[in-house]
Amino acid sequence: MSFGGQTPTIIVLKEGTDASQGKGQIISNIQACLAVQDTIRSTLGPYGGDLLLVDENGKQTITNDGATVMKLLDIVHPAAKILTDIARSQDAEVGDGTTSVVVLAGEVLKELKDHVEQGVSAQTIIKGLRRAGAMAVNKIEEIAVTTDGGKQRETLRRLAATAMSSKLIHRNADFFTKMVVDAVLSLDQDDLSEKLIGIKKITGGALQDSLFVNGVAFKKTFSYAGFEQQPKIFKDPKIVCLNVELELKSEKDNAEVRVDQVSEYQAIVDAEWQIIYNKMEALHATGAKVVLSKLPIGDLATQYFADRDIFCAGRVASEDLERVVQACGGSISSTCSNIQDNHLGTCERFEERQIGGERFNFFEGCPQAKTCTLVLRGGAEQFIAEVERSLHDAIMIVKRAIRNRNIVAGGGACEMEISAHLHRYADLDPSIPRKQQSIIKSFAKALEIIPRQLCDNAGFDATNILTQLRVEHRKGNVWAGVDFDNEGVRDNMAAFVWEPSLVKVNAIRAAVEAGCLVVSVDETISECQFSLCVP
Repeated sequence: MSFGGQTPTIIVLKEGTDASQGKGQIISNIQACLAVQDTIRSTLGPYGGDLLLVDENGKQTITNDGATVMKLLDIVHPAAKILTDIARSQDAEVGDGTTSVVVLAGEVLKELKDHVEQGVSAQTIIKGLRRAGAMAVNKIEEIAVTTDGGKQRETLRRLAATAMSSKLIHRNADFFTKMVVDAVLSLDQDDLSEKLIGIKKITGGALQDSLFVNGVAFKKTFSYAGFEQQPKIFKDPKIVCLNVELELKSEKDNAEVRVDQVSEYQAIVDAEWQIIYNKMEALHATGAKVVLSKLPIGDLATQYFADRDIFCAGRVASEDLERVVQACGGSISSTCSNIQDNHLGTCERFEERQIGGERFNFFEGCPQAKTCTLVLRGGAEQFIAEVERSLHDAIMIVKRAIRNRNIVAGGGACEMEISAHLHRYADLDPSIPRKQQSIIKSFAKALEIIPRQLCDNAGFDATNILTQLRVEHRKGNVWAGVDFDNEGVRDNMAAFVWEPSLVKVNAIRAAVEAGCLVVSVDETISECQFSLCVP
């Protein structure tokens, strides 16, 4: 057979390779994404439930944090993994709204499924979707309110409270919002690295026993004999931070030393002892009362420091030592010789004290504290772990709000306003092609999943409340949202249900990208191994 004089190229797939393509493939991918959405949608909002996830090793995790759920779900379907990626990107970029972005992306795909089944071109769908997404982002930027810089702390507490409203700790929101805002404001405002907020978890006690330390606290490290003789409280101590091992150890690398007389062997032993004594004497000469090191501090050094009323701790975690330097000043030295005063840190008070069943070292009243520590208490490990995840979301929200002061109302108000705007735009703008009009309207309808799901999870009549919301937004009430206190509709901006506009913008952009990506894939080859045969 001739093909215009050219020899045809035949792609022969490896035996057993699964190849699917066409409209059926797109619908299959959408169905897989909807299965993921169904798993997570019940956790949305202040009345959302939690998921109990058990891994193959029997480890239990109780959470309603979208990023954590998506990470722990063992999703095999390649298209459904896209939802995991957008949840992770939302968590990295904003820190909150991870459940919302997965629910929204799933609903967008559900609405697009009808267009795919009707034979609308994938490129037409993608163009309409991108146009709708751009219009939605523009509308958010248009309606967003810039907060008053003079009431920054109060605004940040409101935003943190909204982020906590769907978490286990929402009953203690007043207690934790103050802790979160204090933690973020204690950081260097130019950097705002959340890694400098240390979070330590101690089982036992109540949530209100949690502590905010304007400095550094870490668990007592492994200690040798003589440690209990050391003082545990200092006022205005000098602190030296080391990356030096203060321990007698046998020679490394299989070193071999040949000696002819016992006196020569004794000279080697004496030299080894003299080396460590010189190090300890040099540290004592600095006047430091607290010696910290990343590497071990052995029993000889521990007893030496105890005899001279010096506290020491070896094997301090690298991140804890970095935070001590950030808070107390000084620097980490890799040698014990030639340590100057500017290499030493200080704080108003150092103390080792008991918290629950653990002993902790506290560095408080630090002169340049650009770091802090949150000590969390609670009855069960899983509960404290979820508290930590909840605080992470609130910390990220406060951090973003400091840099971006634009806010919108939550509780579905923002989504309903954008939905109403897109419906009006699609009907009235003659420049939009007819096929794209239906795509934009489908996207507008998909946005209503947020207030609808909030109502469903709270046990409200979703149909009735959504009807009221549509009427209010048609009247021009921009911030009309779900009223969780009275099962109705209210002005959520006046009710202080606030969210940074960045959360909504990022969620819409991620959902649009996920929708475009899934719709554009019309063929899957499960094993990317093939050979070319030219007859």
